[in-house]
Amino acid sequence: MNFDIAYANADFIPNGPDFPAKWQKMAGDFRRSHNNLRLDVPYGEDAANAFDLVLPDGMAKGLVVFVHGGYWMAFGRRDWTHLAAGAAGQGYAVALPSYPLAPSARISDITRAVAKAIDTAAEQVDGPIYLAGHSAGGHLVARMNCLDVDLACRDRIARIMPISPLGNLRPLIQTAMNDTLNLDEAEARAESPTLIDQRAGIATSVWVGANERPAFLDQARDLALSWPEAELTIAPNRHHFDVIAPLADPNSDMVAALLAGA
Repeated sequence: MNFDIAYANADFIPNGPDFPAKWQKMAGDFRRSHNNLRLDVPYGEDAANAFDLVLPDGMAKGLVVFVHGGYWMAFGRRDWTHLAAGAAGQGYAVALPSYPLAPSARISDITRAVAKAIDTAAEQVDGPIYLAGHSAGGHLVARMNCLDVDLACRDRIARIMPISPLGNLRPLIQTAMNDTLNLDEAEARAESPTLIDQRAGIATSVWVGANERPAFLDQARDLALSWPEAELTIAPNRHHFDVIAPLADPNSDMVAALLAGA
């Protein structure tokens, strides 16, 4: 198998390279139209160690944290603000963290940075916590269920939603992107939530698009099969770039699944 092709997305999505600019425009439009924002809330010393917080009308029912993807190498908090619209419309505060990117940070460093971001956001908002993340962000939120990660607010987490997650990182060692990620076998194994047995058992909704690359469908299925606490949803007619779009809709099935039991 050619793992570079297996894990390529934009080349197999119509107009795939156009999506980042669309996301940035939608994110900017949302920030201009939504008045209740706290921007650049720090959780560390580096400029990347900060999150934006979108607040709902009235008192927040709890906290949703969305962790972005980009193969741990790209994007930041300002690219995804529009995806807060769904949970905010249901009365939840939404934190959107940036994190240090490879190659300046290893994936294990990024995992710990995201944990710190979640703990810091949890100090600002009372109530239950719901975690959602896309692609590499799906990996990062899944890692919050693993007991080797120091996460003070773990007892408050009601549900985790890894969307199109990378649960087993070992195949990525054989891709060109590993020139940037610098994964070795030990780190790939230690950072693969699919392979980790010591977990908190938090309810998990694994979500993936039916039209995604086979490797991503396999990754999602394998994570759901490996975790008894997980259930799998394969969203019809969704690919890797539009599978997250329903997070912007307060009445979508995805938002309902994320907040299930609230």
